[in-house]
Amino acid sequence: MHTREFKIAFKVSIPVMMGYMVLGFAFGLLIVSSGFKWYIAFLMSLFVYAGALQFLAIGLLKAKAGFVDIFIASLMVNLRQAFYGLSLLQKFKKALFKPYLIFALTDETYALLTTIKEDRDIKKGWYYFYLSILNQSYWISGTLLGAFIGSSTDFNTKGLDFSLTALFVVLAMEQYKQIKKLLPFVIGAVASLCSFIVVSKNNMLLTSIVLALIGMLLFKDKIEEKTFKKTNDNDKANNLDFSC
Repeated sequence: MHTREFKIAFKVSIPVMMGYMVLGFAFGLLIVSSGFKWYIAFLMSLFVYAGALQFLAIGLLKAKAGFVDIFIASLMVNLRQAFYGLSLLQKFKKALFKPYLIFALTDETYALLTTIKEDRDIKKGWYYFYLSILNQSYWISGTLLGAFIGSSTDFNTKGLDFSLTALFVVLAMEQYKQIKKLLPFVIGAVASLCSFIVVSKNNMLLTSIVLALIGMLLFKDKIEEKTFKKTNDNDKANNLDFSC
């Protein structure tokens, strides 16, 4: 066992653990309160592991939706990963357990992989693997806890489905603290607002992603200019500190 990589991955994943335990608990509680067995919740968190889609799946299963409807809904909800997953091609190129890393890539895992500075001395393949499997273990643990409590007690589940949205808000705040650029978030907010006004709720997510990508491309030079300027300022500061 690569202990150092595991310890670093665990330390980095603690914020996700705090969110996933609560979210997994909410999912387990909701699916059991909807009339499904506890092991359905466990199997979904083990083999589906898709966060928002799992919450959506509760309604689809209750409505006895067909395979085509479930496929389309899954595609619409998770299509965003096809876009931001492209940025990890180089990271995962020679990584161990690559198929699992692709399967276990969630919004939160992606946020950690792209915002946390990596130690150059660690074995990155093992670090990526431990980070991914730890995050899934938190989700599964929360799911089982929620499913067992939901099976044994009466629990008011009103408002629990908002927990996933709350985690996304926290992650967005952490992203801003890391990159210190407001423009990408403004573009995302405007894209979401336009989608909310123009299209139906079923198509809002995909439309928001497409509009945000278009906005990022249109303002690409401005975003990169700010990043380049910030990098130069940091380099100057480092050189000044070194000379002193």
